[in-house]
Amino acid sequence: MTEIPLKPGSKIQISDIVDQAERAVQMVNQVRTRMLAPNASKQAPIFSLTQLASICGTDKGQIAYRITKGDLPSGQLNITGSRREFNLQEVRIWAKSFRSGMLRPKDARAITIAVGNFKGGVSKTTTAMVMAQGLSLRGHRLLLIDADPQASLTTLFGIMPDTEIAECQTIVPLTTGDEKTIRPAIQSTYWDGIDLVAASPTLFSAEFVLPARQMKDPKFQFWDVLNLGLEDIRDEYDVIIIDTPPSLSYVTINAFMAADGLVVPLPPSALDFASSAQFWSLFSDLASNLVESAGLTKTFDFINVLLARVDSSDAASDVVRSWITATYGEKVLPVEIPKTTVTSASSAEFGTVYDISKYDGNLRTYKRARDAYDRVNDLIETSVRMSWASQINEGL
Repeated sequence: MTEIPLKPGSKIQISDIVDQAERAVQMVNQVRTRMLAPNASKQAPIFSLTQLASICGTDKGQIAYRITKGDLPSGQLNITGSRREFNLQEVRIWAKSFRSGMLRPKDARAITIAVGNFKGGVSKTTTAMVMAQGLSLRGHRLLLIDADPQASLTTLFGIMPDTEIAECQTIVPLTTGDEKTIRPAIQSTYWDGIDLVAASPTLFSAEFVLPARQMKDPKFQFWDVLNLGLEDIRDEYDVIIIDTPPSLSYVTINAFMAADGLVVPLPPSALDFASSAQFWSLFSDLASNLVESAGLTKTFDFINVLLARVDSSDAASDVVRSWITATYGEKVLPVEIPKTTVTSASSAEFGTVYDISKYDGNLRTYKRARDAYDRVNDLIETSVRMSWASQINEGL
């Protein structure tokens, strides 16, 4: 066997990495420009009469009759005049009317949900986004907080975190103590009913600022910064969803301590299952120490484990699914998010299944993915409504 002579390659300088980073940012911008053409930003989908009826939990006949009364938006006929269409704002008005009994009671405040997992690539960010979109379609008002310096959630909104987000638009001013409320960081989005607190790489600074403040002031409670920052806006939203970093960081701890409920996406794979075990062990140890040292009382209204990215053709997933069920019991939601070409294609276009007005592929595949997310949001909404009921009972 002939031995191939090895020649030393040229060394890679830091300047080369800087150039590479600049090219990567430029490429992402080019891709976004192509995906969002001809508009510079994302556009909300358009809904058919059938879709509107489904969201309102009624039939097309009832919708058609209500249109004749003139008290709700009538939509508009499409270009060919063959069907009636509704924009997102109109759909939300209809949903609020038909689902008024399902909305936040006047005596209740926003329910905060943290979406977390120590492992990346488990659909954490997508889960946060589709939960917000699905709940907003049901008439709720949402605030999404991107607490991950990688800013994937911000990117899903069609916003480039490196170039379009200033530090004051993130939770950084809260962590530094420059702001006491998250309000100045809130911005509207392309999706009616969803506001956003964005993220950018500057959010990494929180991992140094928070422990530094704790060392300087022993009375400072680093874990309570985000919770306190949400206090004055809890009456303005129905649900607040926090997308956390894939690690037990200072920001993640803040998100969990501010949350009324946790949602943990978990693909049925051996590695992801092992990672989830580490997730719970580390968090329980830390939370126990905080509770004991600070005399805290921390409870969650619900913890939901969501089976995500489920590949039906993978025989090994059945085994891991049984492990997950045996471990987490009733915390496992009775619905699975399938790994499909629909979710892959939508994420490649900075979107989710809810961003699609018309799917060009197999409609059965699309319906399977959309139905799964709809079912998840049904269950999440039930958990939220139970939390509202608890708030009201505790206030009596």
